[in-house]
Amino acid sequence: MDLPRRLPLFLDLDGRRALLLGEGEAAERRADSLRDCGAVVVRALAFNEARLDGCAIAVGAAEGAARAPGHPMQVALAAMAAAARARGIPCNVVDQPELGSFITPAVVLRPPLAIAISSGGASPVLARLLRARIEAAVAPGFGKLAAFAGRMQAQTRAAIPDVLRRRRMLEAALSGAVAELMLAGREAEAEAAYLSALRDAAEGLERPARGFVHLVHPGPGEADLLTLRALRLLGEADVIVHHPQESPAVLEVARRDASRCETSDEAAPAMLVGLARDGGRIVRLSPTTADRAALLKAAIDHEAVPGVAPAQAVATAPD
Repeated sequence: MDLPRRLPLFLDLDGRRALLLGEGEAAERRADSLRDCGAVVVRALAFNEARLDGCAIAVGAAEGAARAPGHPMQVALAAMAAAARARGIPCNVVDQPELGSFITPAVVLRPPLAIAISSGGASPVLARLLRARIEAAVAPGFGKLAAFAGRMQAQTRAAIPDVLRRRRMLEAALSGAVAELMLAGREAEAEAAYLSALRDAAEGLERPARGFVHLVHPGPGEADLLTLRALRLLGEADVIVHHPQESPAVLEVARRDASRCETSDEAAPAMLVGLARDGGRIVRLSPTTADRAALLKAAIDHEAVPGVAPAQAVATAPD
């Protein structure tokens, strides 16, 4: 099936009129989405072209018998779509992409981040399934990180006018310790780390990259019993440190090109400190108290990530 290619866009509807033609659950969902964007929603159950006057967007929805060919609502939706196209007004009819000029994607919201997923109308169900996977992978903390970067934008531009230098600084900060501290909920520390990196970059100082160590407790050792946070960290790690008896199922879900460092519990603390000083994201599976003590002594940024307790694993196991 050849589907039309579509340009992904995010429309600014704040304070603008949006015509919503139709009723039912789908129409109510669209009304809520439009209001969430700041649109002034104009509701209608019948169509005449004057309703499009001053509108930035037109949306229609019909359910059940109202979608049958020849039904008054279906006729109204087709008329609205044709009139909107003639005026150059973006138009969408729920579950009828052939009528509209745009389709609405499945969306993952981590305000101010918005991630849109679309199959171009080929399989909306698949797009929703992918949204669920992305929601699990993108922690809410990424929204806080984006908001923080936005608040710092003017100060960062003033401190580093050169675009390339500023981009390098931002890429290092937002993928390193600053990001990890923010995602761990340590916002004050993240801000301090960012300001330090900004001062260094503004002064032209090249400091060694700071690594971050995640002390991940994998729980009972089954991949499907890992926490969502543990899964995300394993998928993002540059280096994974583990002992020889670590569960193969847990290692299997880790990032494919991450370095695997198998070591004894006795040797692990020194290895973690050395790896962190080289920079990058390190995951230590099944950590010991000696690991954390060594990281504290060396002033290495780190966090503990609890796993599923054995009692919880038993409670969720099938009979």
